[in-house]
Amino acid sequence: MKLTIKRYRVMLALQTVLFLVDFFINIFSVLVRQNNGLSLILLIIQCACLVISLGTLFVSFFSTYAFQAGLIDLLYEKFHVSLLIFLLYFFMTIFLQIWFLVVQWNNTAKFMWTTPLFILFIGQRTLTPIYYYFYKRTSLRISDPRFYEDVWNQNRIENSQ
Repeated sequence: MKLTIKRYRVMLALQTVLFLVDFFINIFSVLVRQNNGLSLILLIIQCACLVISLGTLFVSFFSTYAFQAGLIDLLYEKFHVSLLIFLLYFFMTIFLQIWFLVVQWNNTAKFMWTTPLFILFIGQRTLTPIYYYFYKRTSLRISDPRFYEDVWNQNRIENSQ
């Protein structure tokens, strides 16, 4: 199954939109901290976008010839760092947003920064550009035509001889 240009454009456009939604929620979630309902809605939207973005990456992986031929270890070898960074970012984002909601829900008049919350906030904000880099890099690398052709079996046979 070859990757068509139209399908790749749609997938890349969807991944870019999800990327931008996550980016803007990270920026504006700090500004709307006084409104509990809006903060909760942003948390749900951000988590949904992260799950959908992981789904689009997996759809891209599943449509490759390497995956369909059972060469999953080759895909894992190329993209395992990106997947690990994605999972780490996803869980740090969820924990941070839930912690923000719990702290502000208890006292909306004054927000209290505890040391562990501040460390998690700095860690998540530090990981964010790394996640963005690996997410876009993976989105672009999975479009390599070699993943959609039968060159993997030939390379594996040649390397084993």
